[in-house]
Amino acid sequence: MRQHAQGSTGTGTPQIRTAAATPRVPQQPVAADVDRERGVAPDGTRGEHTHSEQPIPRPRLVQRASVRGQILDALRTALVTGELRPGEVYSAPALGERFGVSATPVREAMQQLALEGAVEVVPNRGFRVVERGTRELAELAEIRALIEVPVMLRLARTVPVERWADLRPLAEATVRAASLGCRATYAESDRAFHRAVLSLGGNAQLVQIADDLHRRAQWPLVGGRAPAGNADLIADAADHTVLLDALIARDVDVVRGLVGRHFAGLV
Repeated sequence: MRQHAQGSTGTGTPQIRTAAATPRVPQQPVAADVDRERGVAPDGTRGEHTHSEQPIPRPRLVQRASVRGQILDALRTALVTGELRPGEVYSAPALGERFGVSATPVREAMQQLALEGAVEVVPNRGFRVVERGTRELAELAEIRALIEVPVMLRLARTVPVERWADLRPLAEATVRAASLGCRATYAESDRAFHRAVLSLGGNAQLVQIADDLHRRAQWPLVGGRAPAGNADLIADAADHTVLLDALIARDVDVVRGLVGRHFAGLV
């Protein structure tokens, strides 16, 4: 449940490990394939369509969106693992070359991260990873506690037992992710569990806001504490199963104490 933010270390040119972060980019269609999809013959003439045929959407836009989404996921992973280091500036062309794509989807993904507050635009240079300190992490923990704790306590009194039991696979997924020692995988599974719990309240806007705050809490710190080790991640994951057991038992006191310790431990 806790998110252990990472400090930046090392010197030299910033690099991203391609083995972990490089997405698989769909193969782009060649011109002949696109023409064939659009009903254009090799001589340039268009074929006839029957009245029952529906227009076939051009595949390029779908594939471009898919590439941008994969790049965004890879960049978010690099943020959580510290491969994108706070204070460093990264250019879209350089990252695009490393990912094996053009600069355009990288730039679009970075602009999304800028909207989320993870990076800031540096004119004529690229994007700088935002430097955050422990005070910002404490502020995020306080806001998350104000949102999530009352909701969890209310749900502990009202949600049927079988609904909580449905979340058992998500809690177990966090345990498996923690045992692997991959902070990026654990971070995603942790957010998935929290989203599922809060979703039982039926407030989609609250779930979206809480998830955004949770994601921000996972970004690395400058001069922060050391990254979490496997033992810390495993202990963290165990809190999910304990919390779920308490929610199934409707033990409000245990739920209150557990989530209170969780948010206090975020700073």
